[in-house]
Amino acid sequence: MYKSIYVPVDNSDHSNRAVAWSLAMGKAYSAKLVGCHVYAAKLHDYRFRQMEYTLPEEYIDEVELERQRKIHDSLITMGLKLISDSYLDGMSRQCRESNVEFEARMMDGKHHVEILKDIVGSPHDLVVIGALGIGRARDSVIGSVCERVARQSDRDVWVVKHVPEPGEAERDTILVGVDGSPQSFGALMTAIDLARTFDKKVETIAVYDPYLHYSVFNGIVNVLTEQAAKVFRFEEQNQLHEEIIDTGLAQIYQSHLEVAERMANEAGVEIKKTLLDGKPFQKIIDHARKTNPFLIVLGRIGVHSPKDETALGSNVENILRAATCDVLLSTRLEVPTVDVRAEETIRWTPEAEARMKNVPEQVKGIARTGVLRLALEKGHSVITNAVIDEAMDRFMPKSASAATKALAEAVALERAKSGPVSMCKSCGVAATQSGAVKCTVCGATDFEVISPEMIEKIAAAEGGLEEETTYDGRKLRWSEDARKGLWTMKNAYQRRRVKARVEKRARMTKLDTITLEFARQVIEEETGTPLEIQSASAPGASPSAGEARLVARDDKKNPLISTFEWAPDAAARILRVPAGFMRSKTQERIEELARERGASTIVLALVEEGIEIGKKIMAEVIAAYPGATKGAPAAGPHPAAHDPAALQPRNIADAQSRGQVVPAVGSGYLNEVSSLSVPHKPGDHREH
Repeated sequence: MYKSIYVPVDNSDHSNRAVAWSLAMGKAYSAKLVGCHVYAAKLHDYRFRQMEYTLPEEYIDEVELERQRKIHDSLITMGLKLISDSYLDGMSRQCRESNVEFEARMMDGKHHVEILKDIVGSPHDLVVIGALGIGRARDSVIGSVCERVARQSDRDVWVVKHVPEPGEAERDTILVGVDGSPQSFGALMTAIDLARTFDKKVETIAVYDPYLHYSVFNGIVNVLTEQAAKVFRFEEQNQLHEEIIDTGLAQIYQSHLEVAERMANEAGVEIKKTLLDGKPFQKIIDHARKTNPFLIVLGRIGVHSPKDETALGSNVENILRAATCDVLLSTRLEVPTVDVRAEETIRWTPEAEARMKNVPEQVKGIARTGVLRLALEKGHSVITNAVIDEAMDRFMPKSASAATKALAEAVALERAKSGPVSMCKSCGVAATQSGAVKCTVCGATDFEVISPEMIEKIAAAEGGLEEETTYDGRKLRWSEDARKGLWTMKNAYQRRRVKARVEKRARMTKLDTITLEFARQVIEEETGTPLEIQSASAPGASPSAGEARLVARDDKKNPLISTFEWAPDAAARILRVPAGFMRSKTQERIEELARERGASTIVLALVEEGIEIGKKIMAEVIAAYPGATKGAPAAGPHPAAHDPAALQPRNIADAQSRGQVVPAVGSGYLNEVSSLSVPHKPGDHREH
């Protein structure tokens, strides 16, 4: 497969491992090995000239200075060449002992520049390079030379990231990322060749992401006006994804795995198939950490990249950095025989071609491949509208299609409320009907049935349920333990992102109840650490000192989570502060006061004191702003606080300069002063 293997060396651990593996491939493929070392004599000479002004006076003489320059240049050049020779002599000796052809290369200059120049126009078809060199530091992930060569090379690049410990067993699996692109199928064929040559197993992995759409909409819903939210029609958008797009994506990526399996079988190799949902690079990295593969093989770019892209795809670059095993970046292109045969032998009617033009560019390739594969499978030689309809029905069942037409009028009832849900044990996709016998995605026949009764029992054991409304109006119930698991994450943005993923996963699996075990996987994936939490139903279980717990909720089900005990009237008072940033900052001030005074229970007086501190801070900030209180009444402690318009010159100007939409006064955009400064008179029970 490889005929000329190029190996940059520097005598580091990773470089020595690169030499060892390139030697093994040289023997297996009868390939020539080219060892390369770049030294930087010119850089040293340049630095020496920069430091000449620091020399003693007796050396600051033209004749003496020139003599010193020649001595330095001679010593540095000679010394660096000797080092290069010693590096390359070791590799040369190993090649002679293994009867492998070898060529040594030495260059002076910038390391990655000289390496890339040496590769261009050469017959080398593989570069094997250590991820880290002799300049590595404790937190190094990938060296600058390796990173630049991997990004800019137009040859296959094998990046050595794992250096086995003495006595460590050789790993036996090659993991291949498959997304349906010619690059990914090329990577598969490269992996198959390596597996046959070095007696390795092959596992293909495909990852689709059904969470992005939900997370994005969940993040923007609070910044849209009511009119804009109606245009987005969140509820209908989500129903469309849950009923059609998510399952269709799973089926498409499963079909890529099946094509990969067919290609491997034709080459005489059995492979394992793995379909996962989530962020592709993260899922592949997580899977690699669990399985410890020998090598990950990837195409340089993926299915969504332009054909003329020369850089690495974003998922590939992330995997290259984060993987703990070797990574092979493949330049090989391979179009499966089934797709070639379909393109060559099947014609399209003008009507069908016109219909395909309406498909968005970013998914047109996937859609066309799906239609061609179905046509070939069914024996069609001409693709008509009827064939496209048949393909759509495969990836978008008629029942779901019918539901789509009714999205503008009503949303389908949640199945988990009315009956059991069947979940495929192989790929994890929920069946569209209970009692399913075959998975529409992977074809498996083994299902796990989850009934409402089972969910209720689990929830009861986890401290009971509380209902929440998602941003698009859907009702989901969370167990107390699941909430506690979510609140183990201190970062609010991280917590919101994970909550959105858990909600989406529940909707994908047709469940309306979220338990701790259901949420655990997403929480642990996000934090990277095991979630350790005691069940609320355990005998004697109660919040320990310093442990956050649910204190109360406001009318919109927003929780008050705290490590303190709160008196009922104190909790009711803080819940009148608008939820979000204002309430969080106010709670922080109040709890800081409690800590300063050694209080374990927060009472109403402490809440009022914390609010007054917040009012004073904000009033001082406003007073310091030129013109903020101009024209305000003289009486009253904080006149600007009672006049929201007084805040507009600064807030509106700032918002408009950032291109944000500025709502009218009185909308949900409130500031802390205007929300907290309303006088609280005795007997006045108004909510503010």
